[in-house]
Amino acid sequence: MSGDVFGNGMLCSEHIKLLAAFDHRDIFLDPNPDPAASFAERARMFALPRSSWQDYDTSLISAGGGVYSRSEKSIPISAAVREALGLDEGVEAMSPPDLMHAILKAPVDLLWNGGIGTYVKAESETHADAGDKANDAIRVNGGEVRAHSIGEGGNMGCTQRGRVEYSLSGLNGVGGRMNTDFIDNSAGVDTSDHEVNIKILLDGVVDQAGLSLESRNTLLASMTDEVAELVLVDNYEQNLALANAVRNSAPMMHVHEDLMRSSNERKGLLDRELEALPSRREAAARIEKKEGLTGPELSVLVAYAKITLADQLLATDIADDPFLRGELYSYFPAPLRQDYRKAMETHPLRREIIVTRIVNHLINGAGFTYLHRLGAETGATDQELVRANLVAREIFGSVGLIREVCAQDNKIDADTQTKMRIEVRTLVERVSRWLVTNRRPIDSEAIVDDFDVVVGKVLKQLPTIMSGVERTNFEARRDALMAEGVDEALAVRVAVMPPAYMLMGIVDNALAENLDAVDVAKVHFDLGERVGLPGLITLILGLPREDRWQTMARASLLDDLHRVHSQLTADVLHVGGAGLESAARVQKWVEHDPDLLARSVATLEEICADELPDLARLSVALRVVRGLVRTR
Repeated sequence: MSGDVFGNGMLCSEHIKLLAAFDHRDIFLDPNPDPAASFAERARMFALPRSSWQDYDTSLISAGGGVYSRSEKSIPISAAVREALGLDEGVEAMSPPDLMHAILKAPVDLLWNGGIGTYVKAESETHADAGDKANDAIRVNGGEVRAHSIGEGGNMGCTQRGRVEYSLSGLNGVGGRMNTDFIDNSAGVDTSDHEVNIKILLDGVVDQAGLSLESRNTLLASMTDEVAELVLVDNYEQNLALANAVRNSAPMMHVHEDLMRSSNERKGLLDRELEALPSRREAAARIEKKEGLTGPELSVLVAYAKITLADQLLATDIADDPFLRGELYSYFPAPLRQDYRKAMETHPLRREIIVTRIVNHLINGAGFTYLHRLGAETGATDQELVRANLVAREIFGSVGLIREVCAQDNKIDADTQTKMRIEVRTLVERVSRWLVTNRRPIDSEAIVDDFDVVVGKVLKQLPTIMSGVERTNFEARRDALMAEGVDEALAVRVAVMPPAYMLMGIVDNALAENLDAVDVAKVHFDLGERVGLPGLITLILGLPREDRWQTMARASLLDDLHRVHSQLTADVLHVGGAGLESAARVQKWVEHDPDLLARSVATLEEICADELPDLARLSVALRVVRGLVRTR
């Protein structure tokens, strides 16, 4: 690690404590570094035309450290270095290869690979498998690495099996955290992608005599920082997607196995052995042990999901949907969006740019199993599910809400942020399912016109509209988030996500009856409380999802219950009572057949009294609720 890494990697934070490093020439040791002084020295070195560790001012290195040539036969090891690297007492000198081997196994927060070479393999692999003979003497096994996380600034710093072994290891108490080199290095590819497409755009304008070559070059240089920001946003969101996937990896293992087997393996798209993914037997063992895929394995599946979806969407007309034209404009930096929109619309790679944006939004936001799961549950095509997800995001403003959650970086616990993002993602997924069930074919602009403003209006008032169990559950979620450091306004917006799904049926009824959606919402929640539906929803959500069929059955029950709830709300609205409070309107509906409601509620109470109901009982409960719907 040397050269431009001093700037590209080591000047991103003034708080880095660099304990040890090596490149092809030297070994650097600073067992108790001063963050401010070492930052300033790295900045000085980065500004040099060329630099190596030999240029480092050794007077700034803490006691016991130094810069040593790899050509030396023996390097002295101080007590401070022994402690920093976790070496055994009595070690007073080491050969350069042995010292570098020890650096790779140091108990640190981050092991960063910033250069050329493969330094970590799996125990099951030989050094020949790593394909890097020059580093055979210093290479370690993944299970030996004691760093809490590994970052790969260079390509192939680890073998894929080494990554998996490290991620499954327990040496640091929780297993290792890492992605893959193609994830950690994706910003470079993304930057090149933007650069090429911007040059294609501007070269077309220059050819048409609308822009001088000199002005074109000046404009290119002026957009450097914004291109970097666009790229970093893409990479940030991709890493959030992986964080979400890691958090749910164990309970989703059966879904991941089914995805590997049915969607990829059978189509010849995925070779498990080549990609170092678990075999069917290994996957079954992880399911049995309630273990999931690791970060490196999930990274591979995310990549496959993006590649295959892009190929599928390019064969459709989705890139021509007027609703998605903003994806083309927002890909380019702001200075281009005003004056060169027409050139963007005739860009030779216009469709590819739009599809790439759509794919990133979909996979990063919804998760790489979204299409596989909902396709099986609804029978909808990938194109329909993509449109539905993008429309759902627009209706509920999920992008802005996720942005607010991300703004809490380093202010609240990262696990809390992940939990909040998953709440938002779950709502968008449930709304997507509703759309492909109730609004197919998906007319994006028409659906947004119908639901966007109205849903936003009701959503703001939802905390005060809910009653009974729904209100209590909402307050518990809100208070739990606030106890974790989330400010009240954001906690409220996230805590309201689970019941917000019901707004689709509520607004649908309001549109059909030409009524105020807020009034309909009040009736909807009062009716649910009167019948006892919130308790039933809680029990359905508690059903096991240990295989594909249990998951689909649970989703079907939940969708059916919400559909019947909407039908019951429509019944109440048809009974009349305009001008009455919502509770009074519900009471007027009850009076049409109070005995039927009493029997039904009693049956539901009996079912809900069982803390561990099975699918059979809940199916009966749904039939009881459906029996309350009146034919008109």
